[in-house]
Amino acid sequence: MKILVVDDMMSWREFHKTALEEIFIENGCSIDTADSARDGLDKLYENTSSPYDLIITDLQMEDDFRPQYAGEWFVEQIKNLPAYRKTKIVISSGTYNIKHIAESLNVDYVPKRVACTDREKYEETIIGR
Repeated sequence: MKILVVDDMMSWREFHKTALEEIFIENGCSIDTADSARDGLDKLYENTSSPYDLIITDLQMEDDFRPQYAGEWFVEQIKNLPAYRKTKIVISSGTYNIKHIAESLNVDYVPKRVACTDREKYEETIIGR
């Protein structure tokens, strides 16, 4: 499993990395991280010949994508890349309207407060049980 985690907060990148390593301990996983939507997009371009299987992204990162969140912009960019058409995308954010945004982008989501308090729900969202 090849995974990309995009979040501007190092603590959240580390949280996801640790949780994902535990979830995929039996099958193993390779995890890359990015600290911005732009850095995440660079990682996607660098990996088109061997695309990510899973991308987890924050919504609220750089401020220069108004009126969208940077994470929304990033998800739209992912969906425009043919190599990533089958990649699972999960938004993890503390924003109040995460469900609405995820539904409008047709991706999965897990609120950060749920990610850190309900491991079963987090895992369910990530592996799609």
